[in-house]
Amino acid sequence: MSGPGLNQSFQQRQTQQLMLAPQMRQSLKILQVAALDLRATIQEELQANPTLEEMPMDDVSLEKTTPNNDEGAAPDDDPRAEMDFGKDFQMLEKIGQDWRDHMSDTGGVRQSSSEEEERRQHFYDSLTTETSLQQHLMQQAELADCPPGVLEALRYLVGSLDDRGYLTATLADIALLSTLPLDTVQAASKLLKSFDPPGIGAENLGDCLLTQLQHQGRGKSVAARIVRDHFDLLVRRRIPDLSRKMGLSPEIIQEAVEIIGTLDPAPGRRFADDSNRVVVADVSVEKENGEWQVFLNQDYIPRLRLSSTYKDLIAKGKLSKQEGDYLREKLRSGKFIINAIEQRQRTIERITREIIKHQHEFFEEGVSKLKPLTMTQIADIIGVHETTVSRALANKYIKTPHGVFEMKFFFTSGYQSQAGEAVANTSVKEMIADIIAAEDPGAPRSDQEIVGLLDEKGLKIARRTVAKYREELGLLPSNLRRRYD
Repeated sequence: MSGPGLNQSFQQRQTQQLMLAPQMRQSLKILQVAALDLRATIQEELQANPTLEEMPMDDVSLEKTTPNNDEGAAPDDDPRAEMDFGKDFQMLEKIGQDWRDHMSDTGGVRQSSSEEEERRQHFYDSLTTETSLQQHLMQQAELADCPPGVLEALRYLVGSLDDRGYLTATLADIALLSTLPLDTVQAASKLLKSFDPPGIGAENLGDCLLTQLQHQGRGKSVAARIVRDHFDLLVRRRIPDLSRKMGLSPEIIQEAVEIIGTLDPAPGRRFADDSNRVVVADVSVEKENGEWQVFLNQDYIPRLRLSSTYKDLIAKGKLSKQEGDYLREKLRSGKFIINAIEQRQRTIERITREIIKHQHEFFEEGVSKLKPLTMTQIADIIGVHETTVSRALANKYIKTPHGVFEMKFFFTSGYQSQAGEAVANTSVKEMIADIIAAEDPGAPRSDQEIVGLLDEKGLKIARRTVAKYREELGLLPSNLRRRYD
């Protein structure tokens, strides 16, 4: 019996909930990652899906790689066989916006009290710098019982590691550089490979994987044999070829490949990262025969296809229902990934072509001719959501005759000149930088004087805006720029 003041009631409520399928999560990830990271993303798919194969460069044909062909991935009447990626991306962006709105409406972000701020600051002040890879290895070296010469060689070896933990020089070169005997350097290399993390000090990816397998006591396993003797087939995920060459069943090969997939291809990266990163352009724009041409960077994108071996297994009808359903689902998933990669490249190309149309004067003359452009404008033209354009531009770079730029660089607000010409704020910044560069060092121009010079060019800009842009350019105010002879 319920107590006084307590009421119980039953209510029926109907709600709608959007579920984000794993495939759609993956397609968004493929759209957003940079060129260098895309290969790692695709390799993850190759490890997880046995029906996907990487084609060698000399085996590329339109017949095998066209994403719109059936490839036996799914029946024509299967609603999951083909998907509208543009609409799917818009749906996902809507989910994200709804979540942000919900957090805002329900107080997801709130002001912290002074006491909470003090505790947070104490936490930040208590943080220590992460141990670098070199420090971690040399701590182990100091504890190792080894001769002084080997310890000295270890210092050279550790100093020759890249951020992945691989050696950037041969042992012979290190011996020559250090003036240490080669056998001492070789002994140091063997000791380094016994350190944590496993795989450190390898000369290449195959050596790294093999070292990790040896650490696990799998030095004579099928996985080790694959890495040691058939590495080229492994990286292309050629399960049938590996099965034939090694005389083992596809199931055993698949199990070994899955073991290899659990290894760390870059053991050094779990430590403090270097803030300097290599920038690789996703797309290049070059002028040929008087016309601007778009060239997508395909160097880091493996060419994939669906395995005919598994399609043939389904076609023969000798599999159990469970096996058949599993392979059909993997084939559908593989086809989705192939389509998502193609969609990514097409989206980047279409956006780049629109950038060229809107920023034609930039490509002809340089940054000073950059015009205002919004992602909404591009989204309306190519028929996708604005946030889809934003995702497609994230972490992407474009190579132009004037240098390599982030693709988002071309999207900026701006001003209208008295002549009716649109001028991007990036171009205004360059004008301010040019004015200051040309000034008399003994009598530098004040922000108000710069306002007057811009007005003469037909641009009416407030003094505080000039000051803001000058500060963003890292330029001092006039009283601090003055030089005395």
